Amino acid sequence: MNNIRKYYEKEMKLFSDNYVVNWHEHVWDDGKGHMNEAGCEALYEGACATYMDKVLISCPVVAGDASAATEERCRQVNNVIAEAVKRHPDKYMGMCFVCGGLKDKAVEEVKRCIDMGFVGVKLYHQYVINDPMMYQLVEACIRFDVPILVHAGKLTYQPESQPRISSGQHFADIGRRYPEANFIMAHITGGGDWHWQLKAIADVKNVVTDLSGSVCDNPVVEETVRVLGADRVLFGTDGTLFSCIGKILGSNISVEDKKTILAGKAYDRFIRKAGK
Repeated sequence: MNNIRKYYEKEMKLFSDNYVVNWHEHVWDDGKGHMNEAGCEALYEGACATYMDKVLISCPVVAGDASAATEERCRQVNNVIAEAVKRHPDKYMGMCFVCGGLKDKAVEEVKRCIDMGFVGVKLYHQYVINDPMMYQLVEACIRFDVPILVHAGKLTYQPESQPRISSGQHFADIGRRYPEANFIMAHITGGGDWHWQLKAIADVKNVVTDLSGSVCDNPVVEETVRVLGADRVLFGTDGTLFSCIGKILGSNISVEDKKTILAGKAYDRFIRKAGK
């Protein structure tokens, strides 16, 4: 057992010796607004064991139908995140889930969450990110100076199970429309055509991506850094903690690029601002 521990400590020095921000994780509820305590604690224990300094958590309404993401439901899930952050303020920071279709109510909920110390906004696939329904919310996030993390992918099978999932093309369009906004195209390694995704956003500098997801294609990390640069790549896990750690440790990129990704240097100001 001691030998296993020594091997682990040696392999994990990149994490233990450097600042690590996990930009994409979740603490879920029971569907009725009550926190899943076991899941909350399991994620916290995993974050501690793998030397993560901050973990940004959200509780999105995963139904693709916008009618499920009501004002009441959004408030419920965000209260779950506030409870989890209160339980573990040393590591957890919140991302506010809203549905753009709620318009003024969505903006009000974002403001409420920011006032509680949340870092940014988390969107799911109720609408594609460049739908005009999203403009008011995006403009509010620019005013509030918070990033927008969006469930994303370029699905390659028919019929699509998530017909309103945001692809790189949607991000490129909204990024050009709102160059002052800060968009995170979630889980480049979450499945689908990641080559297509990278090409779509390559020249749109206010769109970054995160490395969460279960896909471990070789050389997905290397190609993401080559196309975007390490400063446009964030570390994330989205329920796949150890495989995402393995992707970083096993990637053929420089140690400095790995440190840049783990620290999320380009987005560090959002962490520090919310933590004040």
